[in-house]
Amino acid sequence: MTTNLTPEEKRELFGDFDPDAHADEARERWGDTDAYRQSTRRAASYTKDDWARIKGEAAENTAAFVAAFTGGVAASDPRAMDLAEAHRQHIARWFYDCSVEAHRGLGDMYVADPRFTANYDTEHPGLAQYIRDAIHANAARQG
Repeated sequence: MTTNLTPEEKRELFGDFDPDAHADEARERWGDTDAYRQSTRRAASYTKDDWARIKGEAAENTAAFVAAFTGGVAASDPRAMDLAEAHRQHIARWFYDCSVEAHRGLGDMYVADPRFTANYDTEHPGLAQYIRDAIHANAARQG
């Protein structure tokens, strides 16, 4: 997905994390979907500055989720649902048209796949489930 970046730029932006490490698995699982094709097409054009902005926006959203989670805000609270909607809009803005249903499935994957869970739960155990629940609450709110 980060084909426009040099190895040095990838290390600078992502550290030890390789954003392309699961490219084959993603292609195998979702390669024949419109969302995958759209995401691949968009991501192929992103510059180092674009990726820095994407990462920054995602980090801000995650930090807001952490604050809500650790502050005792219920996942069904409008504040948490608004964070879930911001998360969905971030995906739609940068990667693919993320429907409410697709977002719900993504939230489910955050708790079903231990690799995703670990991404959120390393410092705050239970955060992945909280985000999933906020995503589901947001989806229900949107009908």
